[in-house]
Amino acid sequence: MSKPYQRVDTTSPIPMYLQASEILRRRILSGEWPHGARIPTEAQLCDAYDVSRITIRQAIALLVRDGLLTRARGRGTFVCEPNLTAVPRSVTSFSTELAAYGMKPGSRILAANIVPASEAQAADMNTAAGTDLVSLCRLRTADGRPIGIQRTLIIAARVAGLLDVLGDDMSLYDVLRKFYGITASGATEVFHAVAIDRDDAKLLDCRIGQPGFHVTRVTFDDRGVFEHTTSVLHGDRYQIKIALKKA
Repeated sequence: MSKPYQRVDTTSPIPMYLQASEILRRRILSGEWPHGARIPTEAQLCDAYDVSRITIRQAIALLVRDGLLTRARGRGTFVCEPNLTAVPRSVTSFSTELAAYGMKPGSRILAANIVPASEAQAADMNTAAGTDLVSLCRLRTADGRPIGIQRTLIIAARVAGLLDVLGDDMSLYDVLRKFYGITASGATEVFHAVAIDRDDAKLLDCRIGQPGFHVTRVTFDDRGVFEHTTSVLHGDRYQIKIALKKA
């Protein structure tokens, strides 16, 4: 396998596995690797991008999670039919996003504690399993009406005392910036369509099984990944708008 033109930047604050995942994602979506094609082996990708086996495994795991790749035991890794993914043009808080649409953002903290990172969470956040994470569950509102449930994990060592600072109707990103000097420089976001379950439907004031969005967001700054958030958004009150341009 020849050396690719695009390489992983070892000097970048963006974790190498995220860089590698985005490079591979572009190769899939460009059609270079069509539906059903087997991608190069982990060893070949490690050689091509000059990265470790664990970096490539984490990158591929993200693409498997996002439905772009599938693993076949003993046969290799293959390209699936890609899902349509809306990629944000800038990194903003949910409060800022709502305000930009002329809505009054609000939030209510439903649960807040410290938890150890699971293996999967640690992989997504580029940290070690068992690392202390601040775990937040918040009901988000727009003009006083429920619009989403956000379950957020933040590296606890970077936000000492956060649970004593953050309150209802406060922007998490504003608190991170003002009290901890954390400003997001980039993020990856993946949307999936879901049927809202019983517990979330009660909080969102909608019927069980109503269509909604499940959004996974991994956010980083110049020190690396600091946040992992999964959101369930009310399908009747949230939409995705994508501007398409000529290639």
